[in-house]
Amino acid sequence: MKSMYAFIRDAWKKPDESYVDELQWERMQLWRRETSVVRVERPTRLDRARSLGYKAKQGIIVARVKIRRGGRRKSRYIRGRRTKHMGVNKITPGKSIQSIAEERAARRYPNMQVLNSYWVGQDGRHKWYETILVDTSHPVIKSDKNLKWITNANQKGRVYRGKTSAGRKGRGQRRKGIGTEKTRPSLRSHNNTGK
Repeated sequence: MKSMYAFIRDAWKKPDESYVDELQWERMQLWRRETSVVRVERPTRLDRARSLGYKAKQGIIVARVKIRRGGRRKSRYIRGRRTKHMGVNKITPGKSIQSIAEERAARRYPNMQVLNSYWVGQDGRHKWYETILVDTSHPVIKSDKNLKWITNANQKGRVYRGKTSAGRKGRGQRRKGIGTEKTRPSLRSHNNTGK
């Protein structure tokens, strides 16, 4: 017997074969007109939000972040250079678009900490991520056995230090074992050879 969340998950895995495709087409037209960071009443992907720690209770909000797609958009070097050595294309930032989206949500809500985020849509120019934010000073969060860890002092500014899932991936902390020796304890250790 499949749960309701399993049906939602399967629909998002194959949007062309489910109701998600048509819904996304309608949503994008509204989302494009919105500002960069918008607080939403409830998650667009309830199954994904819950798996990342979302709960429908006081002290937790969800914000949808619109962010541009693509590489670094480096301007073309004007001095005399061999074309190969100009270094214009394929210049990428050290962190992912998702990490940048999380940071923007954190700046918009400075009294909250980013718990996690997930993808909700994209078009030719933008990507949209929904970010789960937690108010660490709220008594409901402090008394929640699953979420009170985020109220610790060492979790302050966690999104800026690459402590979320997207941030850890950018630091090379996703995998363990062979191939990740230089990424621990940090990218700055081992003479900056981690990345």
